[in-house]
Amino acid sequence: MNEEPVVHPSGNGIAAEQRQWAMFAHLSALLGGLLTAGWAFSAGCFLGPLVIWLIKKETMPFVDDQAKEALNFNITVAAIMVVLLGLGVVTFGIGFVIALPLMALLGLAALVLVIIAAMKANDGIAYRYPFAIRLIK
Repeated sequence: MNEEPVVHPSGNGIAAEQRQWAMFAHLSALLGGLLTAGWAFSAGCFLGPLVIWLIKKETMPFVDDQAKEALNFNITVAAIMVVLLGLGVVTFGIGFVIALPLMALLGLAALVLVIIAAMKANDGIAYRYPFAIRLIK
């Protein structure tokens, strides 16, 4: 009996290893947030994408693109969090009435977007975050 081989989607022609590393670049931001003990979007959030980008940028073009995207997004989120924290501090705590709910919403949105980005990268689709200052090009 002649059975046809099972064909797996190739992720738009991108090798499985590149797709996996690109997914890790996005997910490493979440790991960084967990390892920094609750400071969800402090420096820990962009260290993972930075390390992956620096290691893989020369050999894997898809990983280069997605790690830069993850890095830019997490730098943007960290900057917004710092501004919101500064708002609370400068107003002697009164600004936290506005800043804390915004920080929670931003953290939740970032969590959802990072998961979506990781899933897209694993499918071989270059994901672009809806709000990210692209500092690293």
